[in-house]
Amino acid sequence: MFTADAWPIACNMLPFGGQTADGTPLTEAPASVWADHLRQVRELGFTHIDPTDAWLPLHRLRENRLTEFRQVLADQGLSISSISMTRSSVVDATHGEENLAGAHRLIDLAPEFGATIVNTGFMQALTEAQQRALWFWLAEGHHDDPALRPLAVARIRELAEHAAEIGIEISLEMYEDTFIGTPEKAVEFVTDVDHPAVGLNPDLGNLIRLHRPMPAYGEMFEAVLPYTNFWHIKNYIRDEDPATGSYHSAPVPLKHGIINYRAVIRRALELGFTGPFCCEHYGSDSIGVCAENRDYIRQVLRSALPPHSRTTESTDTP
Repeated sequence: MFTADAWPIACNMLPFGGQTADGTPLTEAPASVWADHLRQVRELGFTHIDPTDAWLPLHRLRENRLTEFRQVLADQGLSISSISMTRSSVVDATHGEENLAGAHRLIDLAPEFGATIVNTGFMQALTEAQQRALWFWLAEGHHDDPALRPLAVARIRELAEHAAEIGIEISLEMYEDTFIGTPEKAVEFVTDVDHPAVGLNPDLGNLIRLHRPMPAYGEMFEAVLPYTNFWHIKNYIRDEDPATGSYHSAPVPLKHGIINYRAVIRRALELGFTGPFCCEHYGSDSIGVCAENRDYIRQVLRSALPPHSRTTESTDTP
């Protein structure tokens, strides 16, 4: 287990988007653009990032560009603790095989960057309605086809076997209306995959924000934390009025939302969680909020870990 100050807590690079202001994909952008994004994160005190494929899909970079990226990363003093695939389902009706190949490529690349987790899931591209909405989760999105579940299990097991061969793990991100869209479905799915290199990413913020009935967050975490090996962590305020059926939600820093992460993180540690965290936030100054969240997580870790695993000063301070 890591000490509190050495625990990998990454900034998700998703807020920077996947293209420059003129529409150039980041895979084709000059390395100076990558450096600018990474510098902003490092100046906030981060030592780790998650280079999600929604920012810079590493599996699509030619070798010379990968070399450029390694250099930029080193110049900024940053490391990679996890690599996330966003809306790249391995059973997508059109791009499933391509996404599967991309996942295998990321598994091969992960150890080169020191990453111990490749995170994936079954969410798919935003619909037009979701793209028009103030918050995309307020509009109806993709629903997984139950007929594809056996293929999904088989392909995740295939990825797990590959990951185990090179000493890393696969984490499955919980997301509404997918094969792992509820705690019960997520536990059933990972149990059916039945591979020690597969765990869950209990990103229950994806569920808490929905304008629909939702179990108590404590019950949901209690079901999935025993299977957790990685954590996209974010929080929301949530209000619901049973009399009118109305709901309200909005992103907020970890310590201000409906989920009491001090209690939940401590419970995760009790159950043996040792994986990396990846901070996420939507709206406002996303990476600035992520930096606040990182500091909050470290304080919780210091208070929860045994004395020999605590330190008094954060390694993330610039």
